[in-house]
Amino acid sequence: MKKTVNKRLKKLVRKPSLNKIKRLGKKHIPMPPEVEGLADAPVPRITNETVAEHREEVIGEARKYIYPLSHTKHRIVVVTSSLVVVLVVGFFTYCTLALYRFKSNTGLLYGVTQVIPFPVARAGGRFVAYENYLFELRHYVHYYQTQQKVDFTSEAGRQQLEAYKKRALDNVINQAFVAELAKKNKVTVSAREVEDTISILRNQNRLGASERGFEDVLRDNFGWTLADFKRSLRQQLLAQKVVAALDKETNDRANTALAEIKGGADFAAVAAKYSDDKATKDKGGEFGILIDKSNQDIPAQASDALFKLKPGEVSGIVNTGFSLEIVKVLEAQGDKVKAAHISFTYKDVSTYINELKAKEKVKTFIKI
Repeated sequence: MKKTVNKRLKKLVRKPSLNKIKRLGKKHIPMPPEVEGLADAPVPRITNETVAEHREEVIGEARKYIYPLSHTKHRIVVVTSSLVVVLVVGFFTYCTLALYRFKSNTGLLYGVTQVIPFPVARAGGRFVAYENYLFELRHYVHYYQTQQKVDFTSEAGRQQLEAYKKRALDNVINQAFVAELAKKNKVTVSAREVEDTISILRNQNRLGASERGFEDVLRDNFGWTLADFKRSLRQQLLAQKVVAALDKETNDRANTALAEIKGGADFAAVAAKYSDDKATKDKGGEFGILIDKSNQDIPAQASDALFKLKPGEVSGIVNTGFSLEIVKVLEAQGDKVKAAHISFTYKDVSTYINELKAKEKVKTFIKI
């Protein structure tokens, strides 16, 4: 049994014969063509003298892949740039047609005019921004649609809207001339002046019970923010200051009247002599009513000056924007006063605007 096992083990582990090895050596094992080519090709020898040549050879092979990739990137950039140009030109064309041909006043176009300075007119040497025109028009439309329930799609509504469009365009052209007059006469309105005016109005309860309430009124009635209100107020103040700088005659009359009062003249007599308020000048300038701080019949600036005086005292010259006032407290009754005034009415700003319009041409870019 043991001998049999040993024989079988020898058969398993015995070495192959020489003849068998020879037979295997004569067999041809097939190889891939590319490998056979490499096997037959001579292996290059890289030396210090040939390293530059081999480097160029390697780089040349890499360029076969790099150049197509660079070309693809270039095409992507060109195509993307072309699409952007087409979109920009298309959007600009749409805005131009909507503004100048169809005269649209949508929120989108209003936002566009706040970014791109499309002109709506030219007043003298100054372009008038389309945004200014839409600012005027949109708050009017908002008010009459939300508060007066006007249907601008009806025949009457369309006529009303067309009439206001003309007025809004005239307003912004006039504002451009006011800005020109202000520049010539070195007139400006500071942010402080705007805030001071708002403070006076708020102290007299003319802007609602609270700032939040006032902002709600602006939004609901006009579609305005507080910044929009300040913008409109600043424009009013600028026009008023331009008139104050140019209307020398009214300024001189007010200064003369105040000088006479300070010189001992009777207030009532000076009122009768100089005041432009026909309702009060022959009554010693007396308002004829008891006045409190919230009285809407008295200009805010005049009311503010009144409540800083004691009975018998006379103010200096108070600029209310549309007139100059000299006020006097006759009697105090609790939180109300009995008072008199002398009023000097300024010329309307249109007096000076029309003089400019006669010299400088106005060209509008929309037909209304």
